[in-house]
Amino acid sequence: MKFEWKGVFPALTTKFTAGEQLDLPAFEKNLQAQLEAGVDGIILGGTLGEASTLSAEEKQTLVQFAIEKINGRVPVILNIAEGSTKVAIEVAQNAQKLGADGLMILPPMRYKSDHRETVAYFKAVAQQTDLPMMIYNNPVDYKIEVTLDMFEELADCQNIQAVKESTRDVSNVTRMINRFGNRFQILCGVDTLALESLLMGADGWVAGLVCAFPKETVAIYKLAKAGRIQEALHIYRWFLPLLELDIHPKLVQYIKLAESVTGLGTEYVRSPRLTLEGAERERVLQIIREGVSKRPILPEYKNL
Repeated sequence: MKFEWKGVFPALTTKFTAGEQLDLPAFEKNLQAQLEAGVDGIILGGTLGEASTLSAEEKQTLVQFAIEKINGRVPVILNIAEGSTKVAIEVAQNAQKLGADGLMILPPMRYKSDHRETVAYFKAVAQQTDLPMMIYNNPVDYKIEVTLDMFEELADCQNIQAVKESTRDVSNVTRMINRFGNRFQILCGVDTLALESLLMGADGWVAGLVCAFPKETVAIYKLAKAGRIQEALHIYRWFLPLLELDIHPKLVQYIKLAESVTGLGTEYVRSPRLTLEGAERERVLQIIREGVSKRPILPEYKNL
């Protein structure tokens, strides 16, 4: 499938049973809600997908299941988060064989590669697959920044097409555009900077709280791109306390709790993560319940 890196791409959570097995019925329910809301693609095996706890076989199951259920309506993207170049290439090639439409890729895991090593890693993977790729630039959480100079060296890899911009510096959207024009499509990867990034020219939003609030997320994107800024702001200001759950180390537990409240998932996570309890759970639950109680009425947005 040919597609553009534009619009809302949910970083889907991986649904588990109480026994930590894949819960495909719960996954399908959430997936259908995303499609109904009008998302433009889905991403599997990211941070929210608890990638570090998934086996290769489980990732394969999720990809195959998503492709079957989506049936060509939107692209299916698999995240690559590996410690070796060899394994990253294997994941990319296997994803292509399974029928995935694209890849999101982090710098090497567990080793802090330097400029030369990081560029070589991305190039090595890009040269071994035909799939379009989006680089995930998140130096806050993963300690390696993909700099503008690195992107300059990667520009000759035609299948490196986009960046998930998670530096938490919204000015980086403008820096990328000033340096590269439209060579790389830019998707905001931080929920609390999404509207700001879209207004600065970002092409899309790799979203987290979309897992629990798909319609509101897509509405903000559509309204912003249609120039209906005040309507987008109204929803975004309501949304912000919820979006802030995306920038906490326990974002997986927080967002899964939100999914359980909105009926789009369960709280179950895979160890070493543990479900929330006590005062922490009550604090997060209060934020979620307050947001749900004040949920805005959305304008018609799908055809914007």
